[in-house]
Amino acid sequence: MKSTRTAIFRRLEALYARMGQGYEAAARGTGFTCSGCADNCCTSYFQHHTYAEWLYFFKGLEALPAPRREEYMDRARACVRQTQEALLRGERPAVMCPVNDDGLCGMYAHRLMICRLHGVPHVLAGRDGVPQAYPGCHRFPAPAEAGAAPAPLDRTPLYRDLARIEMDLLGARLRALPRVNLTLAEMMVQGSPRLTP
Repeated sequence: MKSTRTAIFRRLEALYARMGQGYEAAARGTGFTCSGCADNCCTSYFQHHTYAEWLYFFKGLEALPAPRREEYMDRARACVRQTQEALLRGERPAVMCPVNDDGLCGMYAHRLMICRLHGVPHVLAGRDGVPQAYPGCHRFPAPAEAGAAPAPLDRTPLYRDLARIEMDLLGARLRALPRVNLTLAEMMVQGSPRLTP
């Protein structure tokens, strides 16, 4: 199992590198930056959906010094409580990510897919195969402001490759295990995922 996970992590790292390249290409020459933004994306209510990313995040978390890891875990428990309270009030949660350190990600190398792709305009093919366009962050310069705007990031092949990694990790367990639909804080509180039904 260890060799399987090592291979999965290598593939995930290669995919993350492609995501970074795609993000940079979609933002190149536009002047897009998160600097000075009052709306911190790290308070967004993101839910994540793969065991592969969950495992990879925990690989990084477990490598941290114990005091720092425990601080993040304390924050994660508080984050889950605050999120549940907001949902009970009928509100969309806006709770700071538990691994955000004064505006910077404390788990940057192990951050999950949506944290890597959020912000730039993108396209994504639906189940019918028809691509849908999404504008990205409200701060992203309009095409007229950006001049010759770069092409939007096509997330479709990235999502497909992540799905393949997930299928290869889980194999026959894919349909037996519960679907992942968790915030990062919920993943942390639940602990490293068990891949047995």
